[in-house]
Amino acid sequence: MGNARRALLCPPGVYRPQADTWLLARAMIEAGIPHGAHALDVFTGTGALAIAAAKIGAATVTAVDISRRAAAAAWLNLRLRGITAEIHCGDFASVFGRRHYDLVVANPPYVPAPHDTAVGAARAWDAGADGRALLDRLCALVPSALSPRGTALIVHSAMSDPDKTLDALRERGLKAAVVARATVPFGPVLRARAAWLSATERIEPTSDTEDLVVIRGDRIRK
Repeated sequence: MGNARRALLCPPGVYRPQADTWLLARAMIEAGIPHGAHALDVFTGTGALAIAAAKIGAATVTAVDISRRAAAAAWLNLRLRGITAEIHCGDFASVFGRRHYDLVVANPPYVPAPHDTAVGAARAWDAGADGRALLDRLCALVPSALSPRGTALIVHSAMSDPDKTLDALRERGLKAAVVARATVPFGPVLRARAAWLSATERIEPTSDTEDLVVIRGDRIRK
């Protein structure tokens, strides 16, 4: 994956693939998604996960991001690799309800923030006081978008309440579990926000690492 990471074009203001991206990519590789799947990459950024979906054999790839720069970067990164994909620029909910997918992967904004409205590049990570401003919407939409044997893979921080994600997916008929974990050092955003996170009891005062989880949800055939 190292060469693929370095080769990705990432314009200013677009979320640069990092530990959460690659944790989710590994989970996707290990998920046993059948060749010929129809895949959806939500919050695509540079298109790194859309590329990974194509590499494991997805027959069609759809990707969405609210950022025009991100959508353009994803289109170009996919095109440079000879991957045909459907790229949408807009709110992620706009791609739901169009068709069913065998694979939905999502790296949504999930960082708790002391403000409700994210602007500029921060739209890629800021997610309200509990980190779930978009996660809750995503969990509500994903189950109905899955094919009868479809799989969803969602990565986010342990600060954003993985149990709530699990419960939301299960309440909507999916079999859900945490399938991957990683502990990573705080990046610039969390380092700058550490005092607020500590004061609001979201982290311990001495914390300087973040726990990431990948949650898998599978459609249960009836």
